[in-house]
Amino acid sequence: MPIHDQGYRRYLGTRAAIGKSWQVMTRAGVMTVVTKRIFIGMMIFGWGGYLIRAVQIYVSQVFTQASFLAPKGETFREFLDQQGLVVFFITIYVGAGLIANDRRANAMQLYLSKPMTNYEYIAGKLAILFIFLVGVTFLPAMALLLTQAAFAGSFEFIRNNLYLLPAITLFSLAEVLLAATTMLALSSLSKSSRFVAVMYAGLFFFTTALFNALRGITGSSRFAWLSPSASLQQLGDIIFRLEPRYQVSSAVAAVAVLVMITGSIWILTRRVRGVEIVT
Repeated sequence: MPIHDQGYRRYLGTRAAIGKSWQVMTRAGVMTVVTKRIFIGMMIFGWGGYLIRAVQIYVSQVFTQASFLAPKGETFREFLDQQGLVVFFITIYVGAGLIANDRRANAMQLYLSKPMTNYEYIAGKLAILFIFLVGVTFLPAMALLLTQAAFAGSFEFIRNNLYLLPAITLFSLAEVLLAATTMLALSSLSKSSRFVAVMYAGLFFFTTALFNALRGITGSSRFAWLSPSASLQQLGDIIFRLEPRYQVSSAVAAVAVLVMITGSIWILTRRVRGVEIVT
């Protein structure tokens, strides 16, 4: 049997730049999700609100009798508020198993044994959920704004409401980061994606129920900061220059959302770690 030389050979392949490993994970994760029919149905449903609003804008431009349907600044706030249900379901469907499935299959240590830090791992998983959630919040809202300009034949509405551009961006970013970081933090605490989904739903339903209970007892909505969704709604009203719906200051609502995001990131950095093996 011939014996082939297995000596040193120079690596002839290409080396990815340091800090870009998370992009491979994100690309693979996105391609895995977009091939599922259930997810495609969710995305179509998520853009259904845009189609309804677009028809509303078209009718208001064509028929003078329907001028009451013409969009206003609060129209876009209402649209993003309605997209909250889509964000909830996509967050659960896509995000529940992002880290939990890796923990169950002991794949996390395989990832972290490669030239990938725990921060790159977190960034790669977060980017997967971030991309899809932006696709049902920021993108359709901006598309709706451009649709209004197209049907009106001018940018007058946009010029008169320039605040909508940063408002849509800021609120969408807050909503997406709150949902994505919270889901990933919960996903890092369990090996069961189903249990993670239950925890996520329970967190938002329980805090909302607690807030409503205190609201009914005290007759005041100053405890809205206890509910992440209520704090986000309050923050959205302020960003879009509308009358706040709850009796809690904008600073408290912003801090409540920021604490939730920061706390979730802290949990992720503590839970996503490689195991040092000593021989």
